[in-house]
Amino acid sequence: MDEEIDLTLVTMTFDASDPEQLVGILAHYVVISRGEPGCRNIDLAASSTRPGRYVIIEKWESPEAQQAHFDSPSMIGMARACTGLLSDPPHIDLHEAISVHDLA
Repeated sequence: MDEEIDLTLVTMTFDASDPEQLVGILAHYVVISRGEPGCRNIDLAASSTRPGRYVIIEKWESPEAQQAHFDSPSMIGMARACTGLLSDPPHIDLHEAISVHDLA
């Protein structure tokens, strides 16, 4: 049970010019993507301090699973569907998980 997991985290931040349409597209993407191989979790959040800002937080079991997802039809479809709905390009960042067990 001591299997090493190379967890990869992704954050994607979207500033909407059309919040109603964008949130529907992002919610659909989250639901569809949760079933993809290697997905540990995907959540959608709305900013409490910046109206129209949405953040997707993804956890993947490996960098390979995350990269495969970025090339997947669900990711490409979401990106295309966002055309004309954003006030700025999305901000996408990749993160490496830090194990608190390693720090203890």
